[in-house]
Order: sequence, then structure tokens, then C-alpha cells
Amino acid sequence: MNTTLSVDRAGRLVLPKPVREQLQLEPGEPLELESFDDHIVLRPVRGNASMYKKQGIWVFRGGAPLKASVVRETIRRVRKDREQAILGRKR
Repeated sequence: MNTTLSVDRAGRLVLPKPVREQLQLEPGEPLELESFDDHIVLRPVRGNASMYKKQGIWVFRGGAPLKASVVRETIRRVRKDREQAILGRKR
């Protein structure tokens, strides 16, 4: 997505909603800023995920929990992809 943003008097930018949704950015989430001669790069600060064993089961530790809506959408998308793969094989 290419767009033009404006800096307000306090030096703030507003990231367009489609960008925030695509990157799953929540209010207050930290961003890393890199500046070069003629451009700026913003990156979400995401922790390194790790695995640990809890009661004999490997558990993924990825920092903040995912929103329920993200989990539901991921499950829906995976199910749809599987369904399409199965239907594609039967044809």
C-alpha cells in the first residue's frame, strides 16, 4: 500500500487502518524506527517466541496472547484452504 501521511503539530502520524490490520497492530504497541538519508522504516517490535514444556506438552510462548478474532479468522482460513485442497483433488 502506498499512501501519503501528514505529521501533526505534535509530530504524530496515523497509520491507515488497513496497514494496522494487516500487521495486527494494537494501540500502544511499540514500533522500531530506522531513519536513513531520505526515508524512514517502521517495524513492529515483536519478541522472540520460544517453546517450553508444561506438564509434558510443548507450549509456544509468543508474548502477548492473540486476540480471539485473530484465532477465529486463522481457523476459518485454514479450514477453507483444506476444503479447497480436498475438493481440488476430487475433480
